[in-house]
Amino acid sequence: MKGRENPVSENITYTHGNVSLDRRRALLGHGPATVWFTGLSGSGKSTLAFALEAALADRGVVSYVLDGDNIRHALNADLGFSPEDRVENIRRVGEVCKLFTDAGQIVLSAFISPYAADRAAVRDKHPPGGFFEVFVSCSLAECERRDVKGLYQKARSGAIPDFSGVSAPYEIPVCPDLILDTATCSLDLCVTDLLSCLEAAGVLAGSPPVSP
Repeated sequence: MKGRENPVSENITYTHGNVSLDRRRALLGHGPATVWFTGLSGSGKSTLAFALEAALADRGVVSYVLDGDNIRHALNADLGFSPEDRVENIRRVGEVCKLFTDAGQIVLSAFISPYAADRAAVRDKHPPGGFFEVFVSCSLAECERRDVKGLYQKARSGAIPDFSGVSAPYEIPVCPDLILDTATCSLDLCVTDLLSCLEAAGVLAGSPPVSP
């Protein structure tokens, strides 16, 4: 669609600030990162994202969760679930993630994001080492068994069209930075793996927990 990849107006100029990313890192005590949780509805993306947010807060690290449903209540309230709208949904979220990381922050993004090309496009907006794709692996059968929101039942009945994994595709990540199987691993273990991933990448630099 016109204007989604390039500005419509030619009468604008990008303005750069005076605070470098290195200075932001020194101020914050950690590096920037986008942790992108992708997986089927009901796989546990938001649960993991909010648990990681809490674990980071325990270390004195401020992060923020961008949840798929929450974003569709405001920023992307004008979008549905057609293939075209799904692409635009992820494009916008990717730009928001880029703004967070430009500010030196850690953003935790929990979206089904079914298309590999869209996830790759978001990764490309980030510098090397600034984007972590986390595949929240959970079988369709297990996601349906949980069906916390009753969405699969509606999708099976035809009440919800274009539902990922049922009436619309979900493209499994080929080389994610981390795979978390929420059907077999506990929430605590998954969060530990996430923290280890960020530490190994130098985002947290081994920041110790904050004493209560």
